[in-house]
Amino acid sequence: MIEVRDYIHAIGRRARDASRAMALAPTARKNRALTCIAETLEAQGGAILKANAIDLAEGTGLNPALRDRLALDEVRVRAMAEGLRQIAALRDPIGEVTGLCYQPSGIQVGRMRVPLGVIGIIYESRPDVTAEVAGLGLKSGNAVILRGGSEAIRSNRAIAACVHAGLGAAELPLDAVQLIGTTERAAVGELVSLSEYVDVIVPRGGKGLIERVSREARVPVIKHLDGVCHVYVDDRADLDKAVTIAYNARTHRYAVCNAMECLLVAEGIAAQFLGRVGPLYREEGVELRGCAATCGLLPYAVPATAEDWGMEYLAPILAVRVVTGIDEAMDHIRHYGSQHTDAIVTEDLGRAQRFLREVDSSSVMINASTRFADGFQYGLGAEVGISTDKLHARGPVGIEGLTSQKFIVLGDGQIRT
Repeated sequence: MIEVRDYIHAIGRRARDASRAMALAPTARKNRALTCIAETLEAQGGAILKANAIDLAEGTGLNPALRDRLALDEVRVRAMAEGLRQIAALRDPIGEVTGLCYQPSGIQVGRMRVPLGVIGIIYESRPDVTAEVAGLGLKSGNAVILRGGSEAIRSNRAIAACVHAGLGAAELPLDAVQLIGTTERAAVGELVSLSEYVDVIVPRGGKGLIERVSREARVPVIKHLDGVCHVYVDDRADLDKAVTIAYNARTHRYAVCNAMECLLVAEGIAAQFLGRVGPLYREEGVELRGCAATCGLLPYAVPATAEDWGMEYLAPILAVRVVTGIDEAMDHIRHYGSQHTDAIVTEDLGRAQRFLREVDSSSVMINASTRFADGFQYGLGAEVGISTDKLHARGPVGIEGLTSQKFIVLGDGQIRT
């Protein structure tokens, strides 16, 4: 235990030192590093996939959701590289001054955007997080400490080596991105307690991991616990759009937090809509767990239990409920939702605007799949995670979410009297 504590503290000290250099790094140098990392990822794609294949071979006991998140292929490697290039193309927020204006005393007061400092990321399975978070931390002038799961240790090491190659090419400190090498569980406890060196922790993984981090952390945490996402199909929806959106939101990928877990359908179009989308789900192998009305319309649906309405399945299972209209749909979302992502499908502008105003989630959508709730899709380049908290950052957390602001005051000899 003492060795783990000393190891994590040493990483924290080096990260704090690196964060000071990163806060002053010129935009051109940060962008050069990002471009070099992207090029190295592509050049080392074969080595990354080989490392990932070993992780997959040894992870035979993983559940399907974790295994899906662990797996890499050429498309995902290219997506990591493209995400880094997108980050490089984004405006650098560091040093930006806003709101500068004169006060009656003659001083000028404004705000300057600054890095958070040192960011600790604790994540399971997803090795692409290694590249995404490194890139976002780098562009926002922060240092990053990465603690991936043991199931992805080889993949994470291969990607981290590419990150270090890019940092070195741009003459930036290698300690700006550090991957914790030990897989001991105690490392997590030490990292989340490292208030002397770490400014914020972002957990990405299952509910158990996030609950543990939230419970033990002595530094601020950016998090979401569940991704219980809804799509409400209104009785004024374009049914062609509705079928396409509802099908994509559930079946595009199952083991992701922005997949739809519950489909709400207005009773006025339930028979027609479910008659079209139900067979598509059945053909795809999605188990439907429905209310009494749903089961009456779809004989292959099984009766839902009370627990189904708030369940994050991360699997080919979907809860379906027929509601009287938008008010009952929003009541259901308020009661069972997780404030992650919820969507309405409707051609009625008034109802769409009500849904936007009244549904209190980090992403609220009109006529679009919940699968778009993603930093890459939102034009952020990537994300360190999705926050359902209401302080500091909410929704996909990109570059700006990894910064803060300080007040600046410009004077010319003024004193307070």
